[in-house]
Amino acid sequence: MDYKEILFDITDNIATITLHRPDKLNAFTNTMMREVISAFDTTDADDSVRAVIVTGSGRGFCAGADLSGGGDTFSGGGSDVATKQGVARDGGGLVSLRIFESLKPVIGAINGAAVGVGATMTLPMDIRLSSDTAKFGFVFAKRGIVPEACSSYFLPRIVGISRATEWVFTGRVFGSQEAKDAGLIRSVHAPEELIPAARALASEIVANTSPVSVAVSRQMLWRMLGASHPMEAHRVDSRGIKERGKSGDSREGVMSFLEKRTAVFPDKVSDGLPDIFPNWEEPQFF
Repeated sequence: MDYKEILFDITDNIATITLHRPDKLNAFTNTMMREVISAFDTTDADDSVRAVIVTGSGRGFCAGADLSGGGDTFSGGGSDVATKQGVARDGGGLVSLRIFESLKPVIGAINGAAVGVGATMTLPMDIRLSSDTAKFGFVFAKRGIVPEACSSYFLPRIVGISRATEWVFTGRVFGSQEAKDAGLIRSVHAPEELIPAARALASEIVANTSPVSVAVSRQMLWRMLGASHPMEAHRVDSRGIKERGKSGDSREGVMSFLEKRTAVFPDKVSDGLPDIFPNWEEPQFF
């Protein structure tokens, strides 16, 4: 696919998705929505990709929705994608749900302003790093709307309900140190060190782990956030250990340790993941 509003690169088993409207601080559009979703479809299907980094071009990560439509910007309901019932689906939510479903770990390298959907789309990313020039803002109440991109699910789980309500109710923009103190981001870096730090983290994943085990573990951790009792996790864990324990990856992981060598894991994500969530049902939209 030829992209217009993102850049896409795969180097050393790491895919980088760069939001690319630098003259607009990478403001979010329906085109960008579709292209980001398409890029994640590509990374999931490509076994050479072991991790994904998402960042922005120029000074911003994503300054939020493109407001060039003026007062009617949000009157359509968030995107031009609708359900069979004709209800418009929030575009940021479509991106967040696609990131949630990713088979590869996702690292956010937040290089500048991340406001509105620019902040909320990062929440389903597994690990977030930022530059020391980054700014964050959940500014929806200031625009007369409400949080989107599934952020009412993700944000309290990441930073706690008290901090989430403070940020959402005030709509204020805050810096990278406050974001780090609250656990929203992992670490703060000088601008020129941000992408190297993200790539170093991605490279650690690439060099040391089974891609199938990472894909399954990612879904285990995210899905169990909504579990009502630890027994649900125990059931999933037990199925996972049984399925992965008889895999070629498991044998290779043990033998490489005993033989003091680097593991070469044979299993591929494209061959399919074990079904360890027999009761998991994808929610239907309306």
